[in-house]
Amino acid sequence: MRFLADMGISPRTVNWLKAAGYDAIHLVEEGLERLADDEILVKAREEGQILLTVDLDFGYLLAVSGETLPSVILFRLGNERYEMINDRLMEALNHFEEDLAAGAIISVSDEAFRVRRLPI
Repeated sequence: MRFLADMGISPRTVNWLKAAGYDAIHLVEEGLERLADDEILVKAREEGQILLTVDLDFGYLLAVSGETLPSVILFRLGNERYEMINDRLMEALNHFEEDLAAGAIISVSDEAFRVRRLPI
């Protein structure tokens, strides 16, 4: 799995993914911190990446696009520190690998995961 982290995701999460053997990059690493949301989706789609974000706009953009990729993991946690995101991300990866490969938005809260297959 390949990951692209949006600006709301800590670079520490990207480093943690890399240490776990995943291909992961943060927008900052590529100097793309000002890239528009729709362009971020295009980048993730073209590069086969799963987008990690806390930004609700990506769900809307995917819904209106009718696209089946990229998959998005959207974190809606009370505590969005990187340690909490890392813990919930590992749970999501352990349970929803097939959904992510097929194209899905996974909303991650403190209590639950909600999976919506694309297109919406």
